[in-house]
Amino acid sequence: MSEEERFREDVVWLAREAIAHYLKTGEYLPVPAHLHPRLYQERRGVFVSLKKGKALRGCIGTYLPQCANLAEEIVRNAVSAAIHDPRFPPVTLRELDELTISVDILSPPEMVQDYRALDPKKYGVIVESGWKRGLLLPDIEGVETVEEQIRIASAKAGIAPQEPVTVYRFTVERYKERK
Repeated sequence: MSEEERFREDVVWLAREAIAHYLKTGEYLPVPAHLHPRLYQERRGVFVSLKKGKALRGCIGTYLPQCANLAEEIVRNAVSAAIHDPRFPPVTLRELDELTISVDILSPPEMVQDYRALDPKKYGVIVESGWKRGLLLPDIEGVETVEEQIRIASAKAGIAPQEPVTVYRFTVERYKERK
């Protein structure tokens, strides 16, 4: 197994294990000591997405790191996606096997002055207006244009269409479970 394959396996295993552990115990999974070294060395923003079939079942994350390392970030955000996404009821242990988990590890955001520097397949966006902030991951099914991407991210933040926004872009390393 290559280093990249081992890293991917550890990332998706850790997210699933974190959710299962929390659903069984009500506590966060202590970070295991046997993971790929990169999970202990790096600090990055992480989004965890849960799908049941093709339908979203939960998605929560951080665009800037909040924890000591990637492993802790994955544990916290996996549990949040399963339990705290306000759009969905909490995931149950019984339905966990029906879910597919993907983990997006974000690059640091960079401000964009020209929308021509955006591409909804390659870059996610963060839009800000005052204290309001919305984020949309890249390569989302059905989002084909930069305008759609900005509109959706703005709507998520409660930013009106006419409000001026500051836009940031980021890339992701996306790791999906193989089912």
